[in-house]
Amino acid sequence: MKARKTAPTGSARALGALGALTLGALAGFGSVPVAQAQQVNTLGVSGDWTAYTMTENGNTVCYVASQPKKDEGNYTARDEIYALVTHRPAQKQLYVVTIYAGYPYKEGSSVDVSIDNVDYQLFTQGETAWASDDMDKKIVTAMKRGVTMVVKGTSSKGTSTRDTYSLNGITASLSTIDKACGVR
Repeated sequence: MKARKTAPTGSARALGALGALTLGALAGFGSVPVAQAQQVNTLGVSGDWTAYTMTENGNTVCYVASQPKKDEGNYTARDEIYALVTHRPAQKQLYVVTIYAGYPYKEGSSVDVSIDNVDYQLFTQGETAWASDDMDKKIVTAMKRGVTMVVKGTSSKGTSTRDTYSLNGITASLSTIDKACGVR
């Protein structure tokens, strides 16, 4: 799999909250230090998903994000957990699916994503999981049609987790970022 995406640095975690997380995570995608990322603007909330935009090196980046409705696992500590779909039109990266686990994944492990009982596998690096380039759009299409998304991963300590996301509002939120980023 082509690893065009990179995990956020530890500085993103230190900033806390979704805005800082996504600034760090999105900056990591484009190899831009967090300090160069601009303010995150909320475009709107649809159901359980929120649409955002920001400018990075003069280019617009748009994304939707949600947190799981239910997170399960026998862990003692875990950072924030998010699913994101990102557009970076200047880099021709559209519908990039990212899962931020809130812990470092077991090295070399994969993450299982199930959307209404259709399974997909994501690769991991650090605390982040991505779909292969050819799977992003397929997963997003399933998310638009689906009701729930279940993400199963394994931490570097061997702890299994299961996070359940509502897909209520994903279609409207994606339409919002499509418009904001000029994606057809």
